[in-house]
Amino acid sequence: MAAAESRSSALDGPNVDPVLRNAIRYTISAKEYRTLHEYLIKQSPQIVRSRAPQPSKYDAALKNKDDYNAAAVRASLRVFLAAQTGLKLWDIITVQILKRGKPVATKSSSSIFKSPNFRLSVSFSLILLFHRVLHRFFTRLRANLLTKDAAPFRRRNPRVSKILTARLAPAIGASLAGFCLGVYPGDQFRITVAIYLATRAAEFAYNSLEDDGWLRNRPWWFGSWMLMPPVFGQLLHAFLFDRDCFPKSYGDFILSYTPNYIHERPVDYPANLPWPSNNGIVDGLAEISRLNYPPFVSPILFPSSAQILPPSISQIAPITSSAHPSIRELSCALLHPTEPSCLRVYITFFLGAVPMFAKFFATVFGLFSLPRYNLFLKDPVKEIDQLAKRVLRMTMFVSGAIGTSWGSICLFQYLLPRTFIPTKRWFWGGFLGGLWAFLERKHGRGQFMYSTRISIDSLWKVGVKRGWWRSGKNGDVWVFVASLMLLNAVYEVNPNAVSSGVVRKSLGMLRGEGWVDRAKLLKKDELK
Repeated sequence: MAAAESRSSALDGPNVDPVLRNAIRYTISAKEYRTLHEYLIKQSPQIVRSRAPQPSKYDAALKNKDDYNAAAVRASLRVFLAAQTGLKLWDIITVQILKRGKPVATKSSSSIFKSPNFRLSVSFSLILLFHRVLHRFFTRLRANLLTKDAAPFRRRNPRVSKILTARLAPAIGASLAGFCLGVYPGDQFRITVAIYLATRAAEFAYNSLEDDGWLRNRPWWFGSWMLMPPVFGQLLHAFLFDRDCFPKSYGDFILSYTPNYIHERPVDYPANLPWPSNNGIVDGLAEISRLNYPPFVSPILFPSSAQILPPSISQIAPITSSAHPSIRELSCALLHPTEPSCLRVYITFFLGAVPMFAKFFATVFGLFSLPRYNLFLKDPVKEIDQLAKRVLRMTMFVSGAIGTSWGSICLFQYLLPRTFIPTKRWFWGGFLGGLWAFLERKHGRGQFMYSTRISIDSLWKVGVKRGWWRSGKNGDVWVFVASLMLLNAVYEVNPNAVSSGVVRKSLGMLRGEGWVDRAKLLKKDELK
């Protein structure tokens, strides 16, 4: 008994300042303090060494105290510092390195508490802190309510007791920490985080239903690839008619790999004459759709015609003025002015796009394969074969999707009347292009979910712009909280359904369990 009292008071002696003791306890762990004492405090002046507790006393004090809340504070402080450091490094990379020599918008000086980087760091750290505290609170509350002593309370409050004693009560209650995302000011980043968590939670919920046998009788072709037709349809439609609601990088990627349909300014074209930009060509296609696809009148055959092009699309005249005279549709004259055969242009597109995409994806997938170099050394033939198949599948998928999306407009010109769904046919063109995702149905879920997130963001902005729905205040925060609840519930019921090891370990950190993979621990327990 005396020994226990001596150990519990080891850090509470008169020589230790209580403020210093608590500051250290809520800042570093016993192991970290031992390292700090070894390399820093021992080299400090005598007055500092006398006020600092010895590592053995510090360790003994922590072992006899409930260190859960202190550990939660320490973890949140680490998240804050890591986020601040990462955001500062990102600013240095993007502003001082990547944009060197380019004009940079000057940021108005304001208080650090109004800084977006500071508030984002605070937001992440508070989410971790309150998630841990709330998870422990609801876990203890559930355990107390299930005891015999709480039977009277359960009888008086059956509904409340049923909610608080449910298996998922701690997981759902801890998810309320997601409201701390509101500390960060509402902008595109917060929307992106909410959409990302929502799609990931839905993906893991789908995995859980699949593991439980709900999708046992699904067709062999059923899968996440089916998201791509409507996703590509929505994105292509937004690209033409609502480009302000479309990610610029995504559009630049598409335009840079469609030379057969989007024509750059010729090298020998006179510098004093105008030529439409890539976005100007796309705007011309959108306006042609609104005009119900007027026929093409060749200025070569009819040079004295009063009006070759409608005034709203006069900017595309440099391209269409020299178009082949046998072309009948204005959209065809803009997309492939030198070739009257739409089918030949479509086939030629593949001949040019496939080598370009093959080089691009070979480089990307090759870089991502570097961490797995041990497998390449162990069985190089097998690994190279798998890499080549992956590059080929992605090449055919992306080139087919882009080429079919553009080429389908020529197809619709032959099959449909001019006034039938003139603008909506772009959606159906993208829908047909998305069917190429079938080639990557077994290995492309990551790419499919990425495109889905972009489409959701674009569709939401289009809906707000056109008045289909209104953007509620802090709606993205509510989506984030609901998604965190679903994610925690899935992880609680079936950890294996969370198919990402990083996400599983992150959830373990949020709960205070440490950087551990709960799914692997359960497998080890089953083997025992």
